[in-house]
Amino acid sequence: MKKYDIVFVNPGDRKEVYQGLGSTISAIEPPFLTASFAAYLRNEGFNVSIIDANALNMSPQETAELVKELDPLLVAIIVYGNQPSASTQNMPISGRLARAIKKVSDIKIVFAGLHPSALPQRTLEEESIDFVIEGEEQVPLKELVTALKETKELSSVSGLWYYDNKALKNNPKHDLYKELDAYLPIAAWDLLPMDKYRAHNWHCFDRIHNRMPYAAIYTSLGCPYKCTFCCINTPFGKSTIRYRNPELVIEEIGILVEKYGVKNLKIIDEMFVLEESHYMKIVDYILEKGYDLNMWAYARIDTIKKENLAKMKAAGFNWLGIGIESANAGVRDGASKKMRVKDIQNNVRMIQESGIYVGANYIFGLQDDTLETMQETLDLAKELNTEFANFYCAMAYPGSPLYKIALNDGLKLPDSWIGFSQHAYDMQPLPSKYLAPKEIVKFRDNAFHEYFENPAYLDMLEAKFGKDAREHIEHMTKTRLKRKLLEEK
Repeated sequence: MKKYDIVFVNPGDRKEVYQGLGSTISAIEPPFLTASFAAYLRNEGFNVSIIDANALNMSPQETAELVKELDPLLVAIIVYGNQPSASTQNMPISGRLARAIKKVSDIKIVFAGLHPSALPQRTLEEESIDFVIEGEEQVPLKELVTALKETKELSSVSGLWYYDNKALKNNPKHDLYKELDAYLPIAAWDLLPMDKYRAHNWHCFDRIHNRMPYAAIYTSLGCPYKCTFCCINTPFGKSTIRYRNPELVIEEIGILVEKYGVKNLKIIDEMFVLEESHYMKIVDYILEKGYDLNMWAYARIDTIKKENLAKMKAAGFNWLGIGIESANAGVRDGASKKMRVKDIQNNVRMIQESGIYVGANYIFGLQDDTLETMQETLDLAKELNTEFANFYCAMAYPGSPLYKIALNDGLKLPDSWIGFSQHAYDMQPLPSKYLAPKEIVKFRDNAFHEYFENPAYLDMLEAKFGKDAREHIEHMTKTRLKRKLLEEK
């Protein structure tokens, strides 16, 4: 009998994905979903282990040798990322990991996660693996391990793509889990290298040299909205949101605080500030426990309620990440995100007046973008002058409506999966109706430096967070990303 039924591997290549920003600037995030899946299977009686190759900075060869030493029945490579659209950028390292494992052993390998669920057949055909799971992962993983242990027919495994005598087969997906608590239990934090995780730099502007320890958790899965650029709902098959019980969430936060000394905490939910009875219950529990936390979470600009902000700030929600995307109403509406600029301005100020900082998110190169509308967006970003800002290029992530549009219209997609990474050398955004990818990435990279090198921004940063934060940003902007697109004549 094997010691382990299943070993989970968290892939990652910070140098490939982030270039020079990967060594000290980018976050190193714990793989919550992987660790929760592991906990689910452990609760079901299976022997499990996790190799966080990303956090441990292990090469594919080192990871493969460790997998061989552990000798599990099954290796599960869960392809997610630090944010919902980051799954595809982890496909290259996931593929290298699988090939390295197959070179040293005949252990069965399954890919699961957002990208494999979006493109299950292609993933199975292109990678050196045995299985792909389409849809939610927990029950299929349990069924697959059970089938391998008991030599049962694979046809019993829901959502499984596999070969049967060289014939490609796929089974119907499992229904969505109605009650999340049993299927998304408290993560197996004891199986992770908790001393390796590091918060985002801006998350700790007021403690820039104290970004560890760090953790990240989900309190819900999915999103009810239908933004064209988003692929978050791919494993679920529809736009939906389901919640974990606030009592379970606060129990997990308590473990992180009391056992691992976590202060910096990210709420990964795509839409945390949405259902008031859910998120405010968590806020109340945190206040009741008296935890000293530095947290951030995502919110839509139009779901934030002024009357809740003071209590959220008191609980430790020091940052809200909001999706502004574009300053131009036509461009924004084309992305299925209707808001007025005046509402954006008023709500950003309302958040800041409560003492909560804003991390604003902008996208250049949406389908109706021109150079003029992208400049509108940059001008709005500089006017708002939020404590942090993320500048993205529109990308047709597999599983998103934009990906289907790109395929239907014959639009140019990246030549490799790493080309979907926002910060990679090979990054190639989707062309808009009026702009080529080269124009979009050039504008984005220049906008990044114009924003973060702006004296008005740096002065604001120093006034709010101190000289160390300013010097950190000045150091960050010394790294200029290299882009293959911009080097081509």
